[in-house]
Amino acid sequence: MGDYHDEDDAPVTGADAYPHIYVKDTDARLPKFQTTGFGRYADFQPLAKGGSAVLQTCRDTSLGRTVVMKTLHPHLADNDYMHSRFLREARVTAQLQHPTTVPVYDLGRDTEGRLYFTMKKVAGDNLREVIERQLAGEADALAKYDLERMLGILIQVCNGLAYAHAHGVVHRDVKPENILVGSFGEVILLDWGVAKVWAMGADDPTNSAMEHEVLTDVNQRPGTPLYMAPEQVRGGGHDIDARTDVYAVGAVLYEMLTLREPLRGKRVNETFDLIINQPPIAPRLRAPERNVPPLLAKIAMRALEKDREQRYQSMTEVIDALRDFRGRALQSLTGV
Repeated sequence: MGDYHDEDDAPVTGADAYPHIYVKDTDARLPKFQTTGFGRYADFQPLAKGGSAVLQTCRDTSLGRTVVMKTLHPHLADNDYMHSRFLREARVTAQLQHPTTVPVYDLGRDTEGRLYFTMKKVAGDNLREVIERQLAGEADALAKYDLERMLGILIQVCNGLAYAHAHGVVHRDVKPENILVGSFGEVILLDWGVAKVWAMGADDPTNSAMEHEVLTDVNQRPGTPLYMAPEQVRGGGHDIDARTDVYAVGAVLYEMLTLREPLRGKRVNETFDLIINQPPIAPRLRAPERNVPPLLAKIAMRALEKDREQRYQSMTEVIDALRDFRGRALQSLTGV
């Protein structure tokens, strides 16, 4: 069980995942001269460290609660691209006010001028860990996260992505590591730092096709190789749209069904070649011992089509397909 995940690291566990609420915190008088900004935070504790940022827990002294603070690494202080990515992650997450996004509370600079933002502290299981535990044959992980629950988790993720797409945002890095299953049933989709955001509104007369990004990823392929759609591998932002996230969701579903990624080479370039040129092995052949339902296998394979026109054309279509499967499964069990 982990408290939180940075994009590059394993979780940090702790005994205070569910701190009690006390009167001393809820009924304390607000000081006449209130501390604002970075000065309101105290009692910093390390949580996780990634390649670009550090996560800490800290106390919000004004509201009497523990939050998570993400701070950009000092060595990136002069990196304009990483600054832009960091700000994008904070603002996209804050503006996508959906149950699958972490509430963002504050954005600013610390006493050393480094960017930070604070957000809700979430405790739960990382989906990558769940799959690894299932692959290892752990009975608890297999029982706790049976197919019905895994599909429920994926549908919540899809709902969050559909919400983002409706607001002109494509995640671009959907993968098990970025899916956190809360201890009380909540599902959180993390790391919006490489999200594609359209630059202009629909009512802007200079907007030709709403395809221009403010943040340009020069010589980069934003995303994670094993879950990239072919259009991501080829590079360039003009082909990236909601169907790119559909592919990634298909890859996650495939892994839920088989406990293996759809396509993996020995090296990154080999993986990219497979993604562009080779279809995944059918889930029922890849993991015959898993008894993969044929309809679910079909849903995963359609989402993983290399041609975007052959995939589901929206996240809503994916949700409908998954719900249809669940409805048929329930009907077969109840006979209703």
